[in-house]
Amino acid sequence: MLSILVLHGPNLNLLGKREPGVYGSATLDDIDRALKQDAERLQIKLTPFQSNHEGALIDAIHSALGQHQGILINPGAYTHTSVAIRDAIAAVAIPTVEVHLSNVYRREPFRHQSYIAPVAIGQISGFGTESYRLGLQALVHHLRQQNSA
Repeated sequence: MLSILVLHGPNLNLLGKREPGVYGSATLDDIDRALKQDAERLQIKLTPFQSNHEGALIDAIHSALGQHQGILINPGAYTHTSVAIRDAIAAVAIPTVEVHLSNVYRREPFRHQSYIAPVAIGQISGFGTESYRLGLQALVHHLRQQNSA
């Protein structure tokens, strides 16, 4: 059975309260609940984890080795600042999909740069909570195609 690690970066624990005009009204629990339903339908194991701390996210990426076949990550603001998270993803070489609730390319110019995108197999942004669900579907599809090749 495929196992996917879902990483939620800084401030995502405040979803539903934080800038609802940008991020919507869904909470992180709502997102995790929807992903778990999708995981059941896709017959995969899902492990969600949220941290506001860069090191904790890096530790989770390192720990994914030998446990998870894919990573779905919303690095939050670390997208634009963390070479360390980028390097961790590159080091473990686990297929990773980057997701964002908002369309980062329609926002402030500093958000247009992603350190994660070059080491991810894909990026989905701008579809609210559906970004996570679309990212999960794409990641599972990729892994299953990879396994059948």
